[in-house]
Amino acid sequence: MLNLIFKLIDLYSWVLVIYAMLSWIPPLRDSKVGEIISKISVPYLNLFKGLPLQFGGFDFTVVVGIAALQLIERFIYIIYNLLF
Repeated sequence: MLNLIFKLIDLYSWVLVIYAMLSWIPPLRDSKVGEIISKISVPYLNLFKGLPLQFGGFDFTVVVGIAALQLIERFIYIIYNLLF
């Protein structure tokens, strides 16, 4: 079960990476796949919208989102090891 949770977190991290890459090619973001990836990614990334993560024309929201997922994954791992 724990392995499945980690795989889902890793999969979602890759979805966020793909979402970031789609910003480099706007026609792909407007495609059906781009719309699906946006619908999956944007609600999570909106959690970080209030933070000042735009520097020099770059938006680091995806980086912070992935880092947060990695912290959550480590937290789950630590809690699981403490309990079992």
